[in-house]
Amino acid sequence: MPTTMFSPQQTQAPIPQPPRVISTKDASYLKDALSWELLAFKKLHFFAQQATDPQVKQALEKAGQMHQRHYQKLLTHLQVNNAQAMAAIPQTQAQQQQQQTQMQ
Repeated sequence: MPTTMFSPQQTQAPIPQPPRVISTKDASYLKDALSWELLAFKKLHFFAQQATDPQVKQALEKAGQMHQRHYQKLLTHLQVNNAQAMAAIPQTQAQQQQQQTQMQ
């Protein structure tokens, strides 16, 4: 019988706030998510315009607005000055020496 890597007891709690610094990989994930949310919003908006049943139209508009809110929320996470955030993170003495060597 194969064993699983994670058991239900090993689940991690969600991070209460996003990190101050965004890695290149995280930025790539966020950009993908932005694209998906924007596409979903555009499709739902288009379908809502085509709908003739008022209830269907309202449901499509509501779903589209949800994706628009998600898009805006993700966008705020990308509006970070990474250079400034990185400068605020404490560095080890070895990292400081390496930066000084690179500047010379």
